[in-house]
Amino acid sequence: MRIHIATDHAAFELKQFLVTELTALGYDVVDHGAYRYDPDDDYPVFVIPAAEAVAAEPGSLGIVLGGSGNGEQIAANKVRGVRAALAFNTVTARLGREHNNANVLSLGGRGQSHDGALAMVKAFVTTSFPGEERHLRRLAMLEAYEARHSAS
Repeated sequence: MRIHIATDHAAFELKQFLVTELTALGYDVVDHGAYRYDPDDDYPVFVIPAAEAVAAEPGSLGIVLGGSGNGEQIAANKVRGVRAALAFNTVTARLGREHNNANVLSLGGRGQSHDGALAMVKAFVTTSFPGEERHLRRLAMLEAYEARHSAS
């Protein structure tokens, strides 16, 4: 499985850790930056290309990181075809996949340990979307809204 990952300065060390760990677990990890620590960088520069890569490659997943994960989730969700879920524990990471068919996980680098973040990432990437009717119905409602209100 290919995993696209991106962060700004706020979770730079966490991204480096996750790239190493996920690669060791056999995942094909594509690092969209930041590639060096810069306290003045801006998360959309890195997060949007990672989200675009996930949207362009069905079956891939994404991980976007920042201080809280909030801005990164918002940025990723601006990309058509992305459903980014903000998680703060393994349950919310798993439910993002099971209930929302999320294809991007957003985490705050200031909110947990490296091991805690890795546990959330593992929960996310190893969980599949079972496609229950109630969840499909809800996702269809969101997709219909997006189609009606899209500028493109």
